[in-house]
Amino acid sequence: MTSFRGLAIVALAAVSIIGAGCKKKVAVAAPPPPAPQPTVAASRPQPVAQQPRTVARTAAPQQASQPQRLPNAVTRARIDTLLARIEDAYFDYNKYSLRPDAIQALQADSTELRDILKDYPDYKLTLEGHCDERGSAEYNMALGQERAQAAKDYLVQVGIPSDQLATISYGKERPVCDEHDEACWQKNRHIHIVAQAQAQE
Repeated sequence: MTSFRGLAIVALAAVSIIGAGCKKKVAVAAPPPPAPQPTVAASRPQPVAQQPRTVARTAAPQQASQPQRLPNAVTRARIDTLLARIEDAYFDYNKYSLRPDAIQALQADSTELRDILKDYPDYKLTLEGHCDERGSAEYNMALGQERAQAAKDYLVQVGIPSDQLATISYGKERPVCDEHDEACWQKNRHIHIVAQAQAQE
């Protein structure tokens, strides 16, 4: 009987030990790791939509259609035609004041000439003053300048800008007639208008 009890105790002890061992194994086995949580887009900081930067730029000056400062070939030809139609203004002997016929000569087509020139500020005309052969070279140079200036003053009154009109005197150096009489001398006492580019050729 005692030996049976002893066997029973040993059996119970063995079962306890095995049970404890099993429990220990169960306790040791770690539970499977939790499934990774799906990454939620909202959990990440969303990039802030950047507003387009307003860069303070200096606005490039608009190439406002600037007027041409010199006429094209067609307009130059038109100016040349007008200049050819404007007759030379003639003067009395030893005078530089404009006679009525000289004013009439300058008046012809000068309004149209003015309307063209104001659109081309770099285009200039030259008023040439001329004299007859009588008198000294120095005297006639001064007289020719006065005649050119008188013509310029008139054209400025018409409305042609002063800075587009140059004056020059040739005195008696460029006669248009070589006879030694009043009819010839009258032809030499005049002013003549040319485009400045032509005057410099």
